[in-house]
Amino acid sequence: MITIKDYINNPILTEPCFVQGDSLKALSQLSDGCIDCVVTSPPYYMKRQYLGGGIGLESTYKEYIDNLLAIIQEIHRVLKPTGSFWLNIGDSYQNKQLLNIPHRVAIKMQDDQKWILRNTIVWDKMKGAMSQSKDSLGCEYEPMFHFVKKKSGYYYNSDAVRRKPRRAHVENGAVVSATGVSGVRYRRKIELSTELTEEQRQNAYKALDSALERIKKGELADFRMVIKGANQRVTNGDTTNLSGRAKELQEKGFYFLFYNPNGSMISDVWQIIPEDTQGRKLHFAPFPEDLVKTPIILTCPPNGIVLDPFVGTGTTSYVATQLKRRSIGIDMSKEYLELAESRCSEFGCLNNGELEKIL
Repeated sequence: MITIKDYINNPILTEPCFVQGDSLKALSQLSDGCIDCVVTSPPYYMKRQYLGGGIGLESTYKEYIDNLLAIIQEIHRVLKPTGSFWLNIGDSYQNKQLLNIPHRVAIKMQDDQKWILRNTIVWDKMKGAMSQSKDSLGCEYEPMFHFVKKKSGYYYNSDAVRRKPRRAHVENGAVVSATGVSGVRYRRKIELSTELTEEQRQNAYKALDSALERIKKGELADFRMVIKGANQRVTNGDTTNLSGRAKELQEKGFYFLFYNPNGSMISDVWQIIPEDTQGRKLHFAPFPEDLVKTPIILTCPPNGIVLDPFVGTGTTSYVATQLKRRSIGIDMSKEYLELAESRCSEFGCLNNGELEKIL
């Protein structure tokens, strides 16, 4: 039988690797810094009884958090220095009070385990569960945290997930931005501004000419120029207390917003409808494929290893294999893993479908 250790050390194995067992014990079998990316959604506290047991049914939420953090500490150990950890976790109510479990976990990860939080994704489900409450709002979102081990140097392929770029174009010999403002109009705004000094005015003309030339060369997709005294927001106060663009506007009289030729970055709000087709007969909360795709494309290199220590019916492994990444999925439930292997069977089955057990 090819074990989880064998799988990691043999890059020619591209089929998903599934392990039946306790996540903490299974992770202890792995060497330091061997995983490229972790994407997971652990069982939520006191929500459902999942097949195979595991965490989620502890007597107190504090015990649940402690058990989850023990697994996360092992994830920190096995993750490469260039790796990323994406954690989707929902909240729970107790005695009519929201426990704020996701953020309690995230803060402890930062304070106690030295994780670095890069983003909190708002997963907008676009359709909420039927709320029976008469004194609280319905919940239609969950957080998904993106953690790394170091502040810079982690794998991050931003160009792979950018939105289609907005493009400027040439109209009647003049460069016109995607928002419809031409170089001629910006030049007129500079000319008519009553708040620019003569030096600032001349510098603004030169900067505008430079931006237009960069667009013609294809170095920029588009731009916006904000000019002091030309319909910009008014900023009051001492310039020493200003920062960023407000300070630049006060000191230079103008600033630019440049658009990347490869497009703009996606935002931290993801509108993804929960999927109802991935084995709901067995699993109550299958992971949406679209929620997994972006983290893998963004933070796992091709042929890298994606780990899901609560893989359930195999969405993370299925998507990872589609995207030409290797994958390891761990779960307590034999029934869930059999369904996961069935979903991934088009890619081949490791060990002819026989599961390694680490119980």
